[in-house]
Amino acid sequence: MQVIITAVGPDNRGLTDPIIHHVSAAGANIAEIQMYNHDEEALFAMYLRIDWPGTGSGGSVADLRSAMKEIGASKGLSIRTWSRDEQKRPPRLAICTTYRPEPPTALLRAIRDGRIRASAAVMIGNRNACRGIAEQFDVPWEGIGNAAGEPDNDRFAAIIDEYEVDYVILARYMRVLPARLCWQFAGGRIINLHHGLLPPFPGPRPYHDAYQGNMLTYGATAHFIIPELDEGNQIIHQSTFTVSPGTSLEQILQMGQSDNEPSCLVEGVRRVVDREVTLHFHRVIRTS
Repeated sequence: MQVIITAVGPDNRGLTDPIIHHVSAAGANIAEIQMYNHDEEALFAMYLRIDWPGTGSGGSVADLRSAMKEIGASKGLSIRTWSRDEQKRPPRLAICTTYRPEPPTALLRAIRDGRIRASAAVMIGNRNACRGIAEQFDVPWEGIGNAAGEPDNDRFAAIIDEYEVDYVILARYMRVLPARLCWQFAGGRIINLHHGLLPPFPGPRPYHDAYQGNMLTYGATAHFIIPELDEGNQIIHQSTFTVSPGTSLEQILQMGQSDNEPSCLVEGVRRVVDREVTLHFHRVIRTS
């Protein structure tokens, strides 16, 4: 059984040894390991992907989680232990929003209609613009933003844990996640909708940038979020649409936001939920 362990906390010596020693002694095979030290923040982070035997001295994933919590308490680390296969249920999604209603609405419709075989565990917003959508689909709503829309990222992480979320979906969530949060849920658990084609059009105004370049093809990108900004190897799905010369920017925005972006996100999430793709060593790989 594949298990992902993440550890985040103040930088110090000897943080990795007890974690690696425990999983190795239990007979786990370490498939991937990454570590991060940020001197300015004095922040340590580790990501571990293992094949957990689930029998013998290691015990269940729940037993492993308990052991990791003990190590975390002794070392001052926040350690999370997650496996997609631990629970015999559809994966649980956290749908994160700011203003635009189209992407979360499309996701919730796809879940309702069975096109995405998952459940919407919670909707999270740094603004309240999409709260009515959560109420319409009877999904719990959690607001994490202040009056200026600045999110409480500690609360963000706590909500994901509280609702036992498997995948975090940034459905036009217009805030950059801090590195700490990315590491806490690393390993292909955070999916983002970017409203432009990557890598040529990153940034907050991809429609405008493409329009200034006289492009006739526009698009959207569903991709995994990783702690280090890299927009080339984490693409899950891209969808495009073509316009005629002379089409106004306003018309292009309407076409992209109302149809192309939502359909791109739905297909990207479906691919992950159906295990057609996953993330290994910061690269998307085909699994089926």
